[in-house]
Amino acid sequence: MERPLVVQSDRTLLLDIHSPLAEECRNELIVFTELIKSPEHVHTYEITALSLWNACSSGYSAKKAIETLNKWSRFDIPQSVLFFIEDTASRFGSLILDELDENTLILSCKRDLYYRQLAAEKSLKNLLTPYGNDSFTVPLLYRGEVKVRLIKLGFPVDDLVPMKKGEELKVELKNSFEAREYQENSVNALLGNMEKGTGYGNIVLPCGSGKTIVGLIALSRLKTHTLILCPNVASVHQWIREILDKTTLTESEVGEYSGEIKEIKPVTVCTYQVLTWRENVEADFKHFKILSQYNWGFVIYDEVHMLPAPVFKITSSLQSVYRLGLTATLVREDGREDEVFSLVGPKRYDVPWSVLEKQGYIAKAYCHEIRIDLPQELEVKYALAKNREKYRIASENPNKILLVKKLVEEHSEDRILIIGQYIDQLNEIKKRFGWPMITGTTTNKKRDQLYDDFRSGKERILIVSKVANFAIDLPDASMAIQVSGTFGSRQEEAQRLGRILRPKQRDSHFYTIITKFSSEEDFALNRQKFLSEQGYSYTVENLQL
Repeated sequence: MERPLVVQSDRTLLLDIHSPLAEECRNELIVFTELIKSPEHVHTYEITALSLWNACSSGYSAKKAIETLNKWSRFDIPQSVLFFIEDTASRFGSLILDELDENTLILSCKRDLYYRQLAAEKSLKNLLTPYGNDSFTVPLLYRGEVKVRLIKLGFPVDDLVPMKKGEELKVELKNSFEAREYQENSVNALLGNMEKGTGYGNIVLPCGSGKTIVGLIALSRLKTHTLILCPNVASVHQWIREILDKTTLTESEVGEYSGEIKEIKPVTVCTYQVLTWRENVEADFKHFKILSQYNWGFVIYDEVHMLPAPVFKITSSLQSVYRLGLTATLVREDGREDEVFSLVGPKRYDVPWSVLEKQGYIAKAYCHEIRIDLPQELEVKYALAKNREKYRIASENPNKILLVKKLVEEHSEDRILIIGQYIDQLNEIKKRFGWPMITGTTTNKKRDQLYDDFRSGKERILIVSKVANFAIDLPDASMAIQVSGTFGSRQEEAQRLGRILRPKQRDSHFYTIITKFSSEEDFALNRQKFLSEQGYSYTVENLQL
């Protein structure tokens, strides 16, 4: 049987998805590569420095990566690719950061070439001081900044500086609660035996697989005061509910720090938004200053791929505490994955979505893309518009509303989320059908009420803007209709599918409606890349309304 992979000298890999061996090959490739594009017949992957370093952090070797390529490649592997894999993988573990004294760190170089390169690097002059023939001293204050600058230069740092536990906290998981094996394994991968080089990093698990539980298991093992950072108030409330339900902590020990409430307790759950608030661009981050004075021993970054830019600066100063990033995808549309790697940590554990689906931990989902025509009266307006306006015209295609009605009628037994980017479009759907809606202007109290109504079955259909992309637990949702999305955002596509992946009696369906022959088609292909990497395929239908 012909092998399904072609390895090219630019480090891109072409996978023939019609090959009977394609799925097995894909499952082995995603450990150390990144999916670049996934059209109908050939998927393109790329071997990058970061994809290799994340693999190395989990114990994967250059030798194993090369063996995988030789196993599946139709032709000989180009020598330039073999050199890149060996050289890049060897950099992980070649720079080691450790403690010298209470206020000083030591950066050791295992290769003389690296030492000389760093010694000559102008951007590091004020951060590194030569120490002996193969090392530099680093002020403790610059621990995070040094790691970020080094990875930008192509040098990942293996940070072995011991973690410092914060104030002790008595906390246990309740006896009635039983964690899943992969949740326990992910925490084991993060904490190890509490030896050097462990206690920080990212856990990548599908939406609906219980990432919050992973955080609670880690909290129960570390038993220290903890700061949990979340993308929105709804997720803050969700974390607090789970903490009180599944651990021995009481309401007096768990605090909310958001726009509405400012409590600092042994476990404090805070939004990214309030953490990065300041009166003006010159002012200090007021709330971070308050929170940073507390003796935290553990920080959890929920939806770590969403870290706002100011939080990277904040995170660089939180390097001595145990830290955990939780996400369904480490993809960032701004390309700052390397900063997540350096400041939060490498990927410690990852389970393909398809594996958990087969085990019954997440629902089986079918993805559908339906392409419809733009109304004739909008064709000229679309043709004359600038690119950004073209996308909006296509996204707000009024024919989509007719199709939403048709899909809702065809799925009369499903709990349905209608998701969109543009508020005017969502308002029109609400006006036409009267279904309840949640947007950024909906009060937190009203949001919680509508989410509860949906969970209880009082409401079968809920219209949501992008505020519901992240960290919302709606276990009975079995269908989503995406009428518009952010320009080609892969992370958004993954999160939106994740809204319907909680295990349930029926299969889930994810519909994306796009305008035929428009810029929406190109952006839709990009959005689907991450889900294709996880083994999902889209059925594409051209529909005449």
